[in-house]
Amino acid sequence: MSKRYTAEFKRDAVALALSSEKTVTEVARDLGVSPEGLRGWVKQAKVDRSEGPAGALTTAEREELVRLRRKVREQEATIEVLGKVPMAALRVGTVAG
Repeated sequence: MSKRYTAEFKRDAVALALSSEKTVTEVARDLGVSPEGLRGWVKQAKVDRSEGPAGALTTAEREELVRLRRKVREQEATIEVLGKVPMAALRVGTVAG
């Protein structure tokens, strides 16, 4: 099971990794985090500062994408339910009528 770290912890860990003479692996070991995790945080921090590869999504863009995908799923579910309403209403109307 993976641990969750606060944004502040990640920010401080990235700052330490970038300013330290140590390797990312050594900094990660000192902080008690996985080297792969710290490398990912450093990479994302660089993207957020427009230092990453072209087309890479910033943290804000990733969060917006997640939010919009969730909204699309909710709207698709609503459309599916509403698509069934007229049929159900017709059946109720014929039974009552």
